[in-house]
Amino acid sequence: MRTPEFAYDRRRLRQWLAGEARADGVSRRDMLRLLAAAGGALAAPAGLNTPAAAATSPGIVKPLPDEWFTVRGTNAETRFAALADTGYHTPVDRFFVRNHTSTPVLDAADWTLTVHGDGLVHGRSVEFSLDDLKRLPAVTRTAFVECAGNGRRFFTSQQGQTVSGTAWTLGAIGTARWRGVRLADVLHRAGLGRGAVDVMPRGLDAAYVTADGTDLGRVRRPLPLSKALDDVLLAYEMNGEPLPYDHGHPVRVLVPSWVGIASIKWVGDIEVSAQPLYSPWNTDFYRLFGDAYPPGGSAPLTRQTVKSAWELAWGASLDAGREHRLTGRSWSGGGGIVRVDVSTDGGTRWRRARLHDAAHRDGWVRWSTDWRPPAPGPYSLLARATDSAGRTQPDTTVANTQGYLFDAVVRHPVTVV
Repeated sequence: MRTPEFAYDRRRLRQWLAGEARADGVSRRDMLRLLAAAGGALAAPAGLNTPAAAATSPGIVKPLPDEWFTVRGTNAETRFAALADTGYHTPVDRFFVRNHTSTPVLDAADWTLTVHGDGLVHGRSVEFSLDDLKRLPAVTRTAFVECAGNGRRFFTSQQGQTVSGTAWTLGAIGTARWRGVRLADVLHRAGLGRGAVDVMPRGLDAAYVTADGTDLGRVRRPLPLSKALDDVLLAYEMNGEPLPYDHGHPVRVLVPSWVGIASIKWVGDIEVSAQPLYSPWNTDFYRLFGDAYPPGGSAPLTRQTVKSAWELAWGASLDAGREHRLTGRSWSGGGGIVRVDVSTDGGTRWRRARLHDAAHRDGWVRWSTDWRPPAPGPYSLLARATDSAGRTQPDTTVANTQGYLFDAVVRHPVTVV
């Protein structure tokens, strides 16, 4: 069955062919690549190149203790072992950080959101303060946010393929309880026009400058109107507290089940357009390129893939002959997790793990299994999840040059002593 996103992309293609699209900071070359990709099905998300791991990150405000985080340039990856026994929602102090530049420290009292564009009635511009948003009906939603490049390192370490971008393992994800207002309510309050097709939030962080000195401006990425009016929030609380600086204070976009780049932090304006919009974040970045994809690349990435992770240190030591309760989490952007199979012998034998949460598409499921290692030596632990849409993690993931959407079963090494 065709997805609403597929129909949306076809409509945008027709508008592009008719000369009705507008490219914000996108070259003609990139537009032609998009045209070549638009006939295919929807693809998956990509991540920008970031510096190698560092001891500290001056662009991040909150503390980054070594036992909780691996710092990767302007980003901080959560160590999955630090999530054991923390409950369903990721504590804010352990939630991963993905920054393109550095965290801006904004004053909520001075903040305004400007909604503008020719997709509004009479092309008018409307401003909202934080108090204005809080006067609208509030919604609370539990959902994960995950970087499109989560798992990127395994393209190289597990499949022997060279990819670019931050070498995330599996800790570029967190699940929180978000509170805010429906983007749909804000758009209707601003005067949504009948011809609107795209909605593009833009952040208030500093402009992103590439390694070759090209200034791409502030991070921005369009959403189809159908998604914007569905389940997208403008969130101002995280786990019952005002949004912290590193996670979008005072207001961020939350796009459940989609790649993290769609959930723009520190949102300052939203353009509503009657023409398809393109930015560098859905042309050069957050699309799939490589031998398995069209010469111009895939369509822009939307939904996340299926993944599983053990809440155990990489290369952990376990005692032989003693029973261990091993735990982990699995998630998917396409449906709730309904089954997790685990193997403690490198994939020779599999058994069902115990699930501790109900299936929820926008969240994850915690699971556990008991294991008594028979003898000392090296072992590989594997976890393979299946979601309610019938998608199961494969043995390998088709490579793409920027290392997005790794969804294969990860071989987690441990040593039994």
